[in-house]
Amino acid sequence: MITYDDLSVFLLKCTRNLIAMFRGRFAAGRFAKKEAPIMEITLSERVMRLKPSASIAAKAIVNDLRAKGRRIVDFTVGEPDLDTPAHIIDVAVAAMRNGDTHYTASNGTPALRRAIAAKLQRENGVSMADAEIVVGIGAKQLIFESFAATLNDGDEVIVPAPFWVSYPDIVALNGGTPVIVSCPRETGFKLTPAQLEAAITPRTRWVILCAPSNPTGALYSRDELEGLAGALRAHPHVAVMTDDIYEHLVYDDVTPHALLAIAPDLRPRVVMINGMSKAYAMTGWRVGYAAGPAPVIAAITKLLGQSTTCACSFAQAAAVEALSGDQTALHDMVAIYQRRRNLMFEALKAIPGIDCDLPEGAFYIYPDVSGLLGKQTPDGKRIETDLDLSLYLLEAVGVAVMDGTSYGVSPCLRLSFATSEDVITEGCALIAQACAALK
Repeated sequence: MITYDDLSVFLLKCTRNLIAMFRGRFAAGRFAKKEAPIMEITLSERVMRLKPSASIAAKAIVNDLRAKGRRIVDFTVGEPDLDTPAHIIDVAVAAMRNGDTHYTASNGTPALRRAIAAKLQRENGVSMADAEIVVGIGAKQLIFESFAATLNDGDEVIVPAPFWVSYPDIVALNGGTPVIVSCPRETGFKLTPAQLEAAITPRTRWVILCAPSNPTGALYSRDELEGLAGALRAHPHVAVMTDDIYEHLVYDDVTPHALLAIAPDLRPRVVMINGMSKAYAMTGWRVGYAAGPAPVIAAITKLLGQSTTCACSFAQAAAVEALSGDQTALHDMVAIYQRRRNLMFEALKAIPGIDCDLPEGAFYIYPDVSGLLGKQTPDGKRIETDLDLSLYLLEAVGVAVMDGTSYGVSPCLRLSFATSEDVITEGCALIAQACAALK
């Protein structure tokens, strides 16, 4: 018979044995305390697929070289070098002093929406209701939110090339598939109705039309837009985004045309994108707008409400003045850009191996540099691509340009004439010097 005392002794011995065993194992390190692993935040697959903006990356390289003391002539700039007109700044300052420093409605202030509607009617011949207009933090945000509001995974967006470098990545980031349609120099770097027809599939949701174009400055004529409208009528499932950010920067008395003014029957599927940045030298103010079907505008507004809330209040006040106030400064800036365009064009076309067309708008020239491919640099490197050429110009003579590969049509370069005439003269002379050194 096992007594209580016997059980107690047995349990005590077991306990002592267990303690001894664990002491031995801890001493041997088998149960030593380990540091918890440091967990890193993982990035999403869609962001990992996203490429940096080529133009922003080029600007960063220029800034880095300048910080190291290198003299760089920068033709990569995608913004005006001119200052925001004084009367626009004055209105913003007054708005701040009057307490206009708080949140606005997510779709923009009523005053700015009215100014946008008046502008669209006055300049474009397009009538938009208040519910069909939304204000955002620059045109780029509204391009992004338009696709965020409408694209499902696998939906296709037709992107004519040459294209603004951000279009394909914005489409892809929102689950869409960019369908690149090459529009070579022979077509004026413009999409034709036949090309549009051939690119449309049952999965196509959008086609993007940017005119005047970044990077070519190409502008669609009325007849060309009518042709595209005819092709679109046969495909009612396809919407159109018109990126009109450069519409005021046109030269030689050329008139830009709004697709909706030419084809008002397409109204239920056209979204117009525009902003203050280029025409009014307001890139840092970050004010853009979209106009289109009310359900799409409402969806964009909902996205803004859950992300950036609203555009800057006093920047919106400045935008009202930009659209509704004295336009003399705008006309003066266009005249300056036209002189610069002519200066750069004449200098570039005089360089053997470079061939270019006179752009109708924007502030870029997109020369063909196929005549320089296959040549060798003084140190024996062969120029195989436009990217090779852009790197050679930067290294050899300190001139920064954009390669055409980044814009979808090669071999070309993109040069911005949004800089002074002195810089244009100096930079083009250096390019000529570098090209002459090729063998």
